Amino acid sequence: MKVLVIGGGAREHALCRSLSLDPDVTALHCAPGNAGIAEVAELHPVDQLDGEAVARLATGLQADLVVVGPEAPLVAGVADAVRAAGIPCFGPSEQAAQLEGSKAFAKDVMAGANVPTARSYVCTTAEEIDEALDAFGAPYVVKDDGLAAGKGVVVTSDLAEARAHALACDRVVIEEFLDGPEVSLFAITDGTTVLPLTPAQDFKRALDDDEGPNTGGMGAYSPLPWADPKLVDEVMDTVLQPTVDELRRRGTPFQGLLYAGLAITSRGVRVIEFNARFGDPETQVVLARLKTPLAGVLLNAANGTLDNEPPLNWREDAAVTVVIASHNYPGTPRTGDPIEGLEEVAAQDAPHAYVLHAGTKRDADAIVSAGGRVLSVTATGKDLTEARERAYTAVGRIRLDGSQHRTDIARKAAGA
Repeated sequence: MKVLVIGGGAREHALCRSLSLDPDVTALHCAPGNAGIAEVAELHPVDQLDGEAVARLATGLQADLVVVGPEAPLVAGVADAVRAAGIPCFGPSEQAAQLEGSKAFAKDVMAGANVPTARSYVCTTAEEIDEALDAFGAPYVVKDDGLAAGKGVVVTSDLAEARAHALACDRVVIEEFLDGPEVSLFAITDGTTVLPLTPAQDFKRALDDDEGPNTGGMGAYSPLPWADPKLVDEVMDTVLQPTVDELRRRGTPFQGLLYAGLAITSRGVRVIEFNARFGDPETQVVLARLKTPLAGVLLNAANGTLDNEPPLNWREDAAVTVVIASHNYPGTPRTGDPIEGLEEVAAQDAPHAYVLHAGTKRDADAIVSAGGRVLSVTATGKDLTEARERAYTAVGRIRLDGSQHRTDIARKAAGA
């Protein structure tokens, strides 16, 4: 099988790493990729938002499967263009991807599917915004209706901050605050059959102890020792399957990765948000634990034959990933700084720990930073304690001037 992965972040590096280990994958390509992905896949330049360009590339490579990683190409209809060229594509259509592209659309689908979620208002005027903020009170949850690269949500007790964020959005969803721990649960679906993956938890705030601004994610771990063993079955029955069924009923079947961001509240499981693709950094830990070869599962989802797929196999090992971010992230990051220590991790920590690249590029003989989140250092171990130790040992070998990372990823769950 020849596979083309679209994207260039740590999520795509995790996907490419898993696909490169799959004996059924005979050729692996990635566009545009990054410096780390170049070690496991052949890179190609492409405008990942241009569906026709992606389809031409896939056709030229005679790809048997295209996997679209990020949300922006999905919302731009790239998967539709690839399928129109007659190539199986793992990733929802432009219409189905509105589940992530529009918070208001997602709320409408959840209402139709009777999926438990936060009460909310969709607002377009200052008057509506003030009424909604007043109705729910603090802490305020304010979400940009459109895509915002994981940074469109503000959760704050400061009314002025909440109002300012709401006014800066064309259309905004204001909703009640959901108490309780958050869980990410991914499911692979062909539009009918739903195959859940193992739950993970990510860390959105920039600083230790969940302080600082919201980010795209600073780390993650799996499994969740504190979660109810019946959680996956419950979410399948009340959230994932009803959502997939509702989208099919509407004539917009969802084929690809359905990501449910959940709050385990005092009143039960509630959906915080849906995403239409693998989450970053949760993908890094989920795929680290997946035993089943990945390519065949994704191809079955793309072809509508997921009912042929046996239950997935998982390693007993735990996995932890720690994001190393550049100076000033999540503000405008500083880029172009050399990254050192990658060879040391490969020599001393493999196979239990490895580095997945996010914002990197090759500059002559050096690998330099090229984005906000630069690396995802991922490790496995017999339990979360061992996985954490291995991850942070590897983090300690990386040298990137001005970089930042959280020191408390999975600490509480490991009982540390």
